[in-house]
Amino acid sequence: MSRAAPARWKIVVAGILVVAIGVLAFVSYGGIGNGTPTERVTAWVKGSNLGSSIGTVEGDLSLMGIALGRHKSPGVLHTVCGVLTTDAQSANTELPSPDSTLTDLLSSAYALAYDAGSDCYASGGTDVGLVRKATRERIQAEARLGQARNLVAELTGRPLSTTTTTQPGGGGLFG
Repeated sequence: MSRAAPARWKIVVAGILVVAIGVLAFVSYGGIGNGTPTERVTAWVKGSNLGSSIGTVEGDLSLMGIALGRHKSPGVLHTVCGVLTTDAQSANTELPSPDSTLTDLLSSAYALAYDAGSDCYASGGTDVGLVRKATRERIQAEARLGQARNLVAELTGRPLSTTTTTQPGGGGLFG
């Protein structure tokens, strides 16, 4: 057996663990199980911290727009846009939701947010074509996240709080 074989087994085992954790999370958040659709979505929203996830990605998208609009340095853009891609990926790991329409909206929004961050990062603020593309993707992601928030309110009967621990306008990268 070659040295590469044990490494492959570690990757396979890690993949199996990730899938098992995902299935357990899906079941525990109400994706499968008892209750009305409203109860399942409400439980999933709470268990997945959806409001915080959406708020974080929305905040990151806003910071990206500010950084691009103020023509910040490539270093600042790499930081802001890199964080956006990471947060969009992280939020996407909470899917699927118990509602397929909500899952589709969130999946699309997170993919657009990831693409916006990736294109912003690659642009370095100097590639006008990529800056424009990232801006379009940011606007589309924000719109889809808004649609997802509205759908959650419709499905659960209450608005979704998207409060995060960040404080916009508190200085940081933008002084």
